[in-house]
Amino acid sequence: MTAAVIAFTRRGAELGRTLADSLGASLHVPARFAPEVGAEAYDSLEGWTEEMWRGREALIFIGACGIAVRAIAPHVKDKFTDPAVVNVDEAGRFVLPLLSGHVGGANELALKVAALTGGQAALSTATDVNGLFAVDVWARERDMVITDRALAKAVSAALLEGKPVGFASEFGHPCPAGLTEGPAELGVWVTWETGSGPFVHTLRLAPRGLILGIGCRRGTPAAAIQAAAETALAGYEPRAVCQAATIDLKQDEPGLLEFCAAHSLPLAVNPEAELAAEAGDITPSDFVKGVTGVDNVCERAAVRAGGTILVPKQAKNGVTVAVAGRNML
Repeated sequence: MTAAVIAFTRRGAELGRTLADSLGASLHVPARFAPEVGAEAYDSLEGWTEEMWRGREALIFIGACGIAVRAIAPHVKDKFTDPAVVNVDEAGRFVLPLLSGHVGGANELALKVAALTGGQAALSTATDVNGLFAVDVWARERDMVITDRALAKAVSAALLEGKPVGFASEFGHPCPAGLTEGPAELGVWVTWETGSGPFVHTLRLAPRGLILGIGCRRGTPAAAIQAAAETALAGYEPRAVCQAATIDLKQDEPGLLEFCAAHSLPLAVNPEAELAAEAGDITPSDFVKGVTGVDNVCERAAVRAGGTILVPKQAKNGVTVAVAGRNML
């Protein structure tokens, strides 16, 4: 988690240095005493907050809670995208997660800060107060996509009301404490699939473990790669894709690089010899072998990236795409 710590006084800066060093964060203080405490200077709290809001995953304010609230108020939008915000007094006695307690990790960060200061983290989220399963925390810790925000809220509400919430996993996850593997109207389903699930109202959690193996003709535009990927992913959650893979001949292909950048996907590139060495039930192509040296780029690249083929080679407009999945346990 990339974090920034801000303090407003010299005493606060002392605590800030301890937190920044322990958490791997940057420390920011007013310009008038920044050099003497070895911290980064800021001139405007408003400007600092705006900049950090875009660039950091967590902000830690050391000082009065009201200062933090006023600073972040113009930027608060959505708990699924807002950074974690934590406030701690200069003595380190009370640590308050102000924003994104679950999804953003502010509750967890507050507990870490309290452990460093010897203070008390004051968690106010209902599931934590009542010691109940928190679906957003469970999903975040396992790098899973929450596919329906309304249903995620419904899960928490049902647990708080003492109603049963079901659980099923296609990957063999054990049932979390507080959920049931028995019948339930509302339930959580861990899966890569889209569509209806095992419950009347099913919240799908999709682990980020899908790999796109991609081959393409030279000069193929990103739009064509996007269309081919969408076709191959039919029936699967696209937000669960975590990586793309190809042959090293395509490592500088503009359309492929543009597609990966648009979806923030790392691109694994593999030499011909490494792809050719991959064993398995591969769909061969003499034409592809004549061009690239291997009989199938997309399937071999997806397997090479650590996946098991779920969707074999799909060809569309000069693009081939295969979908593979990693072991999620």
